[in-house]
Amino acid sequence: MSDNLQDLVRAALSRVRNARLGVNVLDAEMVRDIAIAPGGRIRLTLLLTAEDDATLVRDVYAAVAAVEGITDVRVDPKDASTTPPPTSRRMLPVFDAAPKAPPRPAAPTPTAYPNLGRVIAVSSGKGGVGKSTVAVNLAVALSKSGARVGLMDADIYGPNVPRMLGVSAPPPVIDQRIIPLVAHGIKAISLGLLIPRDQPAIWRGPIVMKVIGQFLKDVDWGQLDFLIVDMPPGTGDAQLSLVQSTHVHGAIIVTTPQAVATGDALRGVKMFERVNVPVLGIVENMSYFECPHCGKPSAIFGEGGGEKLAAEVGLPVLARIPLDPRVVAGGDTGAPIVVTAPESGAAVALTALAARVTDAVAVPA
Repeated sequence: MSDNLQDLVRAALSRVRNARLGVNVLDAEMVRDIAIAPGGRIRLTLLLTAEDDATLVRDVYAAVAAVEGITDVRVDPKDASTTPPPTSRRMLPVFDAAPKAPPRPAAPTPTAYPNLGRVIAVSSGKGGVGKSTVAVNLAVALSKSGARVGLMDADIYGPNVPRMLGVSAPPPVIDQRIIPLVAHGIKAISLGLLIPRDQPAIWRGPIVMKVIGQFLKDVDWGQLDFLIVDMPPGTGDAQLSLVQSTHVHGAIIVTTPQAVATGDALRGVKMFERVNVPVLGIVENMSYFECPHCGKPSAIFGEGGGEKLAAEVGLPVLARIPLDPRVVAGGDTGAPIVVTAPESGAAVALTALAARVTDAVAVPA
């Protein structure tokens, strides 16, 4: 890279401060592998520990993007504890070496957050079953019933909640507290609001735990009755991070009728049971397609999978949600179907789901 542009990038990074360490990210040796390609395209690595603020990714991106002559920025966050020191020769110019790997922190004791109300995890064994759609519409349906609801997008690798709610602005920060965005009566936070839309989150366990912990304690949720948490598919770091960070009052497992989906969902049920989180029940999404002309249901993705899974694990089927093109359209445009078409079969099923969840986690009198 040219010396002048290199100096400008260094100067910009020197103004990004790591509040935990009290120094900028260069002096903290967090920046590595900075390279500029022809046309002003820049790529760099940002090394984060579990104690670092995840919003540093956004701050570094913004600082570099503001440098005159830079046309495209890619910030690759990496776990500092698993990143080896640089080799003696690299094809890309290097600003700084990686810090020494800190010792891995012990698993934290779950913290109680009474202001969050009842924490409900919406999970699935595999992707593509409509988990985020269920989470968003469940949150909005709870809000329509009069509850104070927050929606936390813990799907770090595929944060779709902003699009489904029709929000995109970076959340403001006041007195070191992140202010969640409000849409359709609910408060929402997502990694998708903190990093560029095309920025992949190539993060390992400690960083995932840091983001989830920050969403719980550093977001100004106010007083909630429910916090709905949209989990990533599978049984990985995010699920463990949530249950290690706070008390989860219940989990909902979303599946579709076919066997390949219910088989993966079974593993999700067992995972939550193993970490002592009560599973409230099964939601079978895309259960059938109801013909708009004759009203006859068609089981496009098979039938009975949700009931078989529920019977196998001794849990209720909380909802059978029909396939409706308006659900898909609403997810793309930020208009949940429980708002735009409350009389539809899908919205009625989702509203009934909200009532069943409320009953399942009601505080005893």
